[in-house]
Amino acid sequence: SNKAKDKLKLVYWDKTGFALWYKRLEKQKFKWPNKATLQEFELSPQQLNWLLSGYDVLGHEELQYQSMI
Repeated sequence: SNKAKDKLKLVYWDKTGFALWYKRLEKQKFKWPNKATLQEFELSPQQLNWLLSGYDVLGHEELQYQSMI
């Protein structure tokens, strides 16, 4: 992502070669860490979809539920 976090570039392999995907948000910002401690990391397809939809997937912690029964 860029410094303003309103642009995101993705490079992926589509079985015939590398492809570049670019998205720019008009009014919002991507939920991206300020200082990435990892130079690279992997997202599941669902996490990528959530990120592109505006959800914070990198800082999200799994919820733990207990049965009330």
